[in-house]
Amino acid sequence: MQNEILSTTHRHLARFTLNRPDAMNSLSLGMVRTLAEKLHEWQSDETIHAVVIDSSTPKAFCAGGDIHFFHDVATAGVTGGSALLEDFFTEEYALNHLIHHYPKPYIALLDGIVMGGGMGISQSSAANRIRIVTERTRMAMPEVKIGLFPDVGGGYFLSRLPGKLGTYLGLTGEIIGAAEALYADLADVFVPRKALPDLLTMLENVSVGNYRDAINNFAAPFKAQLRPDESLLAKHRDAIDRHFAYGTVPAIVASLAEDESDFAKKTLNNLHQRSPLLVHVALEQIRRSANMALADCLRMERTMVRRCFEHGEVIEGIRALAIDKDQQPKWNPSSFEKVTSEMVEHFFEPAWPRSAHPLRELR
Repeated sequence: MQNEILSTTHRHLARFTLNRPDAMNSLSLGMVRTLAEKLHEWQSDETIHAVVIDSSTPKAFCAGGDIHFFHDVATAGVTGGSALLEDFFTEEYALNHLIHHYPKPYIALLDGIVMGGGMGISQSSAANRIRIVTERTRMAMPEVKIGLFPDVGGGYFLSRLPGKLGTYLGLTGEIIGAAEALYADLADVFVPRKALPDLLTMLENVSVGNYRDAINNFAAPFKAQLRPDESLLAKHRDAIDRHFAYGTVPAIVASLAEDESDFAKKTLNNLHQRSPLLVHVALEQIRRSANMALADCLRMERTMVRRCFEHGEVIEGIRALAIDKDQQPKWNPSSFEKVTSEMVEHFFEPAWPRSAHPLRELR
């Protein structure tokens, strides 16, 4: 079995290369554990000044968590009760917290598909993160498509995007490119894919100094190739902020329905293909997360993911998308109008006593 993560060090730079190309680097429990173990090791190693994470395949940086694993484990025993499933989300969210608070520059080369769990291992704190996108970047938080919600700290970073961009991206699962990612503050720098080898060589030779400045100087000649202010998100920003400012899903849907633009029609059609229940849940999650610390958001999401597997919506969503591939999920409830506030609230009800929460030690 090949190593799913390759880790190397050269001079003062440590590097992860995600190496599960057949699964577009979907995260396994083993990958989560390897990332956490090495990050802890490098954190205390004074010879390591920065960490880079990239991919061995041009197709994807990381397509998210391994949804086939989720389905297989959840359907093999008591729904939501598998120890492996519980371990995966607990350890993944702890890893997201570690990356967010990592004390050394954490440089993510977001080439190809970056979705779900891939966002969780790249959206670190503003102080030390350097998120590099290419012309091949395809980024999304698409969890509502499979009856889940934007987890891995999604509530935290989506709620802090400009205007209502985070609400729009979290509720629709829309895929964006490099210019949109820069515009939405989900990326920092654009570098063409063909220049990534030279970028890595440059980083390996930074002995003392500011990695951010070094990367910005390297990327400066490519800045004119993208115009974030002319991206699709920028073009539709006013509409996004207007429609997604409402505090309930029915109000958002009604606002979009009154808009005759092609953008509003497409957005409304996308929403109607998502899990009605989880669209409601995701909106509530993003609203609550806006005033919460990351550790509290992750604890909330850990409870929410337990509730998702108890309900079974995510199992049906994965079945329709990736198992049977009929693209015909039988959502429960079947429409936005049938979702009640009690149904939504249940996803936020404690699943453990506070003293026994699996992420209780996060600060």
